[in-house]
Amino acid sequence: MTVKATRSRREPLSNSTLLMLVAIGFFVLLYILSLLFLGAGFKRPSRVFDILNDNAYLIIIGCGLSIVMITGSIDISVGGIVGLIAMFGALFLRDELLPIPGMAPGLRIAMLVVISVAIGLAFGALHGALVAYLDIQPFIVTLAGMFLARGMTTMLSGENKQLLTGSPVLEILSKRIDIPWLGYDEVNKIRHTVTHVPAHFEFVIIAALLTVVAVAILLHKSKLGRNFYAVGGNRQSALMLGVNVRRTRFLAHLISGLLAGIAGFVYLWHNKSGNIGGASAAEMQAIASSIIGGTLLTGGVGNVVGTLFGVLILALIKPIVTDASALKGFEWLSKAWWQQIFNGAVLCFFIVLQSVVLRFRSTLRVRKSEREETVSG
Repeated sequence: MTVKATRSRREPLSNSTLLMLVAIGFFVLLYILSLLFLGAGFKRPSRVFDILNDNAYLIIIGCGLSIVMITGSIDISVGGIVGLIAMFGALFLRDELLPIPGMAPGLRIAMLVVISVAIGLAFGALHGALVAYLDIQPFIVTLAGMFLARGMTTMLSGENKQLLTGSPVLEILSKRIDIPWLGYDEVNKIRHTVTHVPAHFEFVIIAALLTVVAVAILLHKSKLGRNFYAVGGNRQSALMLGVNVRRTRFLAHLISGLLAGIAGFVYLWHNKSGNIGGASAAEMQAIASSIIGGTLLTGGVGNVVGTLFGVLILALIKPIVTDASALKGFEWLSKAWWQQIFNGAVLCFFIVLQSVVLRFRSTLRVRKSEREETVSG
């Protein structure tokens, strides 16, 4: 009796994984080039922490948008929801809205978290019901949601609201982890003094990274996650396989609303204020980050780890432009519009790159199939 050894074939990378790896590789390359040509600023670990601190809320809504886009839908209301919750939260924590005398600061913050999640779920449920069960175009539905959220923000307050200085609530939300040995020395040339600036790690980063992990597990380890990809890939085929398409689309928008609610609290947590134009254009940044990370608007392809790096790529452009404008001969980069121009250029580059990569993979699959048919024939 002879036993034939069989060579196991490695499964080819999925489109989602491949595009995610492209985004990660681009971020690493961009950071290395910044280290080489722009100097000390990018050698400081504090810069990475600053980027994560400033964009934690964007990472969270980007995860929600990735889920919606994987199903072939869209949600442009998330920025408005974040701004609404931040304004509501600022008024609530200042005791100007729903005042509850004698409530402990920690309990008030916990109550705000619950309210933030409830507001996000309410918007998500409304959008999901209109999109999934009434079959209304998601762009129109979420555009109306964005207008509603922005209008309610202005209705709550006609001016920006900062958390009260010295309040117990502000002290709790201002807690962070300082890492002195990852900091840097800042030289004041006028006073001839040196101040050590420690790197700091805000707890909003933990919220953002936990969201990425949770959504990644949902998408790749659960039946619901597989349904999201199936519905986005081919809605009719998913229906024939027994997937409840309407419920799946509803849940995608519901989760997006939930994450927008969490992001609203995170936004307030980081900025310590509610603004009339808070999180303005955040939905566009989140959509762009998802696309750069490998999520296709056509649906069926996407990865939240890629979205995380999409956010980091766009966030990295601002310090690159700022540091480059300080170099001799590059002063023209100090104009505010150059950052937006580079954002658009990077987005266009990734759209073209993704199209080329996917078309090339499709051609390879067709040729391989033809060769196998020739051999078998």
